[in-house]
Amino acid sequence: MQRFALTLSTLTGWRRMSVAFLAGAVSVLALAPYHLWPVMLASFPMLVWLLDGCFSTPRVSWQVSKVELVAAAQTGWAFGFGYFLAGLYWIGYAFLVEADIFAWLLPIAVTLMPAGLALFFAAASALAGFLWMPGPARLIGLAITLSLTEWLRGHVLTGFPWNVPGYALTGSDAMMQWASLFGVNGLTFIAVMIFSSPAAVWAVSGMRCCSSLQRFGTPVLMALILVAGTLWGHWRLHSNDTQYVDGVNLRLVQPSIPQQEKWKPENRAAIFQKLLKVSRNGAANGKVDGVTHLIWPESAIPFLLEETPEALKAISLMMPPGSVFITGAARAKREGATAEGKREKLEIFNSLFVMDDMSQLLSYYDKVHLVPFGEYLPYQESLESIGLEQLVRLRGGFSAGNGTRLTVAPNIPPFIALICYEIIFPGAIREKDSAPGWMLNVTNDAWFGDSAGPEQHFHHARLRAVEEGLPLVRVANNGFTAVVDSYGRIASQLPRNVEFVLDSGLPTASEGTIFVKWGEVVFGILILMSFSAWLLLKKYFMY
Repeated sequence: MQRFALTLSTLTGWRRMSVAFLAGAVSVLALAPYHLWPVMLASFPMLVWLLDGCFSTPRVSWQVSKVELVAAAQTGWAFGFGYFLAGLYWIGYAFLVEADIFAWLLPIAVTLMPAGLALFFAAASALAGFLWMPGPARLIGLAITLSLTEWLRGHVLTGFPWNVPGYALTGSDAMMQWASLFGVNGLTFIAVMIFSSPAAVWAVSGMRCCSSLQRFGTPVLMALILVAGTLWGHWRLHSNDTQYVDGVNLRLVQPSIPQQEKWKPENRAAIFQKLLKVSRNGAANGKVDGVTHLIWPESAIPFLLEETPEALKAISLMMPPGSVFITGAARAKREGATAEGKREKLEIFNSLFVMDDMSQLLSYYDKVHLVPFGEYLPYQESLESIGLEQLVRLRGGFSAGNGTRLTVAPNIPPFIALICYEIIFPGAIREKDSAPGWMLNVTNDAWFGDSAGPEQHFHHARLRAVEEGLPLVRVANNGFTAVVDSYGRIASQLPRNVEFVLDSGLPTASEGTIFVKWGEVVFGILILMSFSAWLLLKKYFMY
């Protein structure tokens, strides 16, 4: 292994970048849906040894040459490009829904986005040079810079915290429990430390300055942390059974409508009738008897529900007295007169409606965090003027909402409304001083077929349940419709590609987690403590 580490450190140019690319791509096996997390015990040490070759001179100062920074940035970018290309390949499926219009963009989308996201890995690798020292200290330096840049990835340009490395430590229900303490961003730091720890044992020539205790003690300590965290997770799960809210009987509808058919005008009536049929689940009287809350997925209705009285009447005829209907649908906001000579201003929102048994609107939530290029275009008017359009092909794109996510409905605790990928943002779920009892995530993952994308999305959503200590009700057009308790356990679930309903109770919320009480402060404390440890190593243990 020592020879292998030395060989990697001596690679240069395209050879170094090729190995980094392959190591990054293999790392994705540690994430959903595979959860083969031990692969990162090989791939992350490879990244460390490649960076050893970039910072080949042992240092005890902050000085890094331009050549070293460029080499490290290139290596980190190649690793990140492999990581994101392998992990986000499924984005290309969306461009095949209307292949005659968007297929030409597929190779651009599946390469350009990973290339851009890889810049965060490039920045982390370059910045690590200022903290690069012999022995375990360089692992701490890389964990600090990579976890910080991954945190930035979740915030810069509206953010996209998909598949941050911390998810590699959440492959089982027990391992998931770490998220209640640190959140997934804090887990990214821990993951980098654990998975790169073998590089402390085998180091390149010139990097050996530590005792055997320090070299072998680092992976042993990381292994103990991993075992202890997993055992604590098992204890937490066994100490807390799933409890349910009294008097709540949910029916979640998964219509499994092919995305290619969803928005064709001639299919509107048939799609709506299918939603009604699946919701009734064969009931002879045409009603959803015994159901207190009927929930349809994101954009379930392919027309403006509020402006279609016959559809509202059909829904009310299906609902039993005192029940509640919740659905994803487009909402129109019209301003200005329609008289000749005046132009009406029209805004369309991706919304969630809450209605009573008579189809009277009780409340609504407009999606705040829209998908760039999917639901809107940056510089919308300019790009539309040259013929470009977002995947939903809505002229002008969706407008972003600005209301509260905390939604109130009769006979059920208040809930946080989250539409599609709004649920992937850790620490940005609940509003300050709010007291929700559960989370509702409506989505339409039919865009991405049977790829890994919907499974990754569902796994990320389960982590939010653990972080927030809130049960999750997830309703998807096609995969995955499920009820998850506040510990991330799947209470009930529908498979993909089935037209069916899921009847379930609503799990209760758990007591407030450390992550809810402290939020990203925990992540900040972790970084400060780690930097203090790095300074200690620099002062007392390095020559």
